[in-house]
Amino acid sequence: MTLAEEKKRAKKIFDILAKEYPNVKPALNFSSPFELLVATILSAQCTDERVNIVTERLFQKYKTPEDYVKVPQEELEKDIYSTGFYKMKAKNLQACCQALIEKHGGQVPADFDALTELPGVGRKTAAVVAGNAFGIPAVAVDTHVVRLSNLLGFVNTKNPVKIEMRLKELLPESYWINATHLLMAHGRKVCVARRPRCFDCVISNFCPNFQDVNS
Repeated sequence: MTLAEEKKRAKKIFDILAKEYPNVKPALNFSSPFELLVATILSAQCTDERVNIVTERLFQKYKTPEDYVKVPQEELEKDIYSTGFYKMKAKNLQACCQALIEKHGGQVPADFDALTELPGVGRKTAAVVAGNAFGIPAVAVDTHVVRLSNLLGFVNTKNPVKIEMRLKELLPESYWINATHLLMAHGRKVCVARRPRCFDCVISNFCPNFQDVNS
């Protein structure tokens, strides 16, 4: 299959998914770029549902980067304990907020590269914030994106950076932000990891895995 054919196939798949899930949006609750940044840092190795429970109170207590910096780390650890890896996350949050104060006037930068330079912020977190807070085209690669990208034959790798670059190569920029949400929605509802509902799948005709299973 040529690259042009692969692009056409990928675009068709995401067009179908967009019709199936017309109202996709970030699973994390936030009302500002800063809240989304904090929530995304907390979401590492934790469910979005749990993060939303924690941030409901957290965002009432801590409203600015300064609030996170001035509180004792031990107190912040208690506030985010149930998200897991709380010691590391508290340390990263405080370091990130300190960098926001020192380098960006306390504001979250609307720039992907600047976001990745913040402590505790990798490419996935930067992509989530860039795309959903600022509308900057970006592809966030989570476990659903890794799994479905492989199943659909877009890639044959678990490397998130390679997957990100491949999806960017295959899809128009206007698709990048929603691509993550669409794969997450489909992975949670139909293409479930342990028991995929292949016969209920709207993109089964495009899935090599489905064809292999039923050949």
